[in-house]
Amino acid sequence: MYDGGKIIIGLIIFLALLTFPFYYNIGKVNAKPEPKIDTPEIQKLPVGERKCVESKEFMRGGHMQLLNEWRDSVVRDDKRIYVNSQGKKHNMSLQNECIRCHSNKKDFCDKCHNYMAVKPYCWTCHIEPKEKKS
Repeated sequence: MYDGGKIIIGLIIFLALLTFPFYYNIGKVNAKPEPKIDTPEIQKLPVGERKCVESKEFMRGGHMQLLNEWRDSVVRDDKRIYVNSQGKKHNMSLQNECIRCHSNKKDFCDKCHNYMAVKPYCWTCHIEPKEKKS
């Protein structure tokens, strides 16, 4: 046990490096984004048409599955009409249905995707919406 001191120092350094990310991030909690769904584009719509394709709760957790299903239906089956849980028909189109209301990509999409550290690949095929300068 001539190297006991070196082993203990090595273990201390290893534990310090292992736990560094936890100590570094203490007190640096990002606030959960609350996207504003009351955009100027939504205000232009008649009151009866100011509903999303599904409920807010569903869209928060399931919009990515819904968009993937839409993509598969449109591209593979040429099916372009989505009937939601209330029986209302919607056009399956990211740019013509979703972006029509949620035109503020930077404030609506990007805030949540950055918070969740996800990188959606929507804009590899679709044209990224131009932000309106106000």
